[in-house]
Amino acid sequence: MGPENDTQITEFLLLGFSEDPELQPLIFGLFLSMYLVTVLGNLLIILSTISDSHLHTPMYFFLSNLSFVDICFTSNTVPKMLVNIQTQSKAITYAGCITQMQFSVLFAGLDIYLLTVMAYDRYVAICHPLHYMVIMNSRQCGLLVLVSWILSALHSLLQGLMMLRLSFCTDLEISHFFCELNHLVHLACSDTFLNEVVIYFAAVLLAGGPLTGILYSYCKIVSSIRAISSAQGKYKAFSTCASHLSVVSLFYCTSLGVYLSSAVAQNSHSTATASVMYSVVTPMLNPFIYSLRNKDIKIQNSGKQ
Repeated sequence: MGPENDTQITEFLLLGFSEDPELQPLIFGLFLSMYLVTVLGNLLIILSTISDSHLHTPMYFFLSNLSFVDICFTSNTVPKMLVNIQTQSKAITYAGCITQMQFSVLFAGLDIYLLTVMAYDRYVAICHPLHYMVIMNSRQCGLLVLVSWILSALHSLLQGLMMLRLSFCTDLEISHFFCELNHLVHLACSDTFLNEVVIYFAAVLLAGGPLTGILYSYCKIVSSIRAISSAQGKYKAFSTCASHLSVVSLFYCTSLGVYLSSAVAQNSHSTATASVMYSVVTPMLNPFIYSLRNKDIKIQNSGKQ
């Protein structure tokens, strides 16, 4: 396929979940509600950690960063979908689609790295409690977050540059509610072998590596918890990890499911539905799982009333 095809592409069409006009108001209301809950809930975490000195700890520092990333993650995709539904338009410009794809890769990567950092934080807190404040000092915490941003930005830039080398012809319909990386690659009419190699190599290296670190951390945590003599001590140690482990399971299971299923069913709406779990539902649930059940946040909020 000749390179002249690149200059002909001006926009893609985001098909979303359904083309039935009767379902559009329901989809609009559902996603608007989830988006508002996501933004308000995660903003509450950020403001709480900033305003209360008791929450100036490594755990809440990482949690506030995760909340910021989750707000950005959903803001990158949901508002455009809502605008398209409201204006009855499915179009997104070529430049806008590539940009949305890059930011999706960036924020998904940041979610992965921050969840890994939080697992390491719990590992140090439970397995090395006497050295916790020495190991997880402010400089170390800032460095961990900075490295997460750098690695995610480099990965996003790589995927963006790889996408620019592809040619697109006439099949410009994306069976998704945002410009997801795999869907764009499958739409290309030029050779995508190198892109697919980069995608799956990055998935193994940049997602498999952190997952290995998370599993290793929790193996050590479980060993330490089993060594605790009192049942109350075991419960307290486990409760500090249960919320994080549930979010990790939800995020990894759905995101890996999307990438594996998209390799088989390239134009299926099922992958778009699965993507909602890690790109919309998980960021929405994080404030409830991490903070609204946490006694420190409850004490901080009750003090304002």
